[in-house]
Amino acid sequence: MARLLRQSSFLAVEALVRSAARWVLAVRTSFGDDAVGYFTERLAADPLRMAAARVVRQAKRNKAFDKSRWIGLAIDGTGAGRSRQKRCDECRPVRNDKKQIVGYHHKVVMVSVVGTGLSLPLDVEPYGPGDSEYAAGQRLLRRCVENLGIRFANYVAVDGGFATAPFLHTAGDVGLKVVARLKGNLPELYEAAQRRFASQPPGRKFRDGCDWVEVWDADDFDPWVCLRWETVRVVRYRQHKRDGTVVEASWLTDFSKSEAGSQAIYRMAKSRWEIENEGFNDAKNRHGFEHICHHHPNSILINWLIIALAITLERLYRTRHLHRGLHAVLQPIELYRLLLLSLAAAANTS
Repeated sequence: MARLLRQSSFLAVEALVRSAARWVLAVRTSFGDDAVGYFTERLAADPLRMAAARVVRQAKRNKAFDKSRWIGLAIDGTGAGRSRQKRCDECRPVRNDKKQIVGYHHKVVMVSVVGTGLSLPLDVEPYGPGDSEYAAGQRLLRRCVENLGIRFANYVAVDGGFATAPFLHTAGDVGLKVVARLKGNLPELYEAAQRRFASQPPGRKFRDGCDWVEVWDADDFDPWVCLRWETVRVVRYRQHKRDGTVVEASWLTDFSKSEAGSQAIYRMAKSRWEIENEGFNDAKNRHGFEHICHHHPNSILINWLIIALAITLERLYRTRHLHRGLHAVLQPIELYRLLLLSLAAAANTS
């Protein structure tokens, strides 16, 4: 409830349960912020992860995604919880341009349902010193597909940092196609695609809202040495925005042209940005994802999982609740205000 009410600290949780509103919250006794810290140190993470998976599976059964042909998962990493001193074993150093340590923070990878018009963060995987983003991403992807089921999603969308043979093979092993950003970290493939498309006109043009999009598509590029794909398909788009700016990006995929056309790959590539805009940005700016309530590895993990579950529940209730009555879909801030007002009214009545 505190996360739905956007209370980002354990002191804020204490203030809620010590108020008259705690009867509405179904909390019979008050407690302090220390109790919340001790509790989250010992709370198991797996039941929270399974709860989020059950919620999203139920949403699919209730036809929440029926308007979307493709259901995707997006995976990306971020940093949070910066501090001046190292507080636990999972704190990673933050260095300046001179390679001097100027602080510490935590690194985490998140997975979210994307491509359906409804972004739903599901799970997180922290990683500390000696670990890497794409290694944590592999663990997260395997666990997520195991919890959701192998037939839940169709593809996984990732940034160029995950365009490595081990991660692409992991995605294939769990039954997912990949749409990954192609950058300079794969120089031979990137340069080959640039040369090929520079001498060709776009294979398709279409409108995306007010924007005009040109797409180049070729599926016969050679895989690099470690990749076990037979060929690599590269799709490049050039998006002409209304203000005159042009956005260009290249993506690699193992979707065949018969499975997904150029426009479908373009939509999947664009869905990767949902985890940035509606995942990390929303979680950090509105739900306290970047704030460390209690500096303990398990407590930090539990708080991140609770935030992800709260955001998922709020979005499903607000935009996909099938029995909400005749009122229009509420904006998040409107639902937040109604929730606060309902607690206040009930507390005053008691």
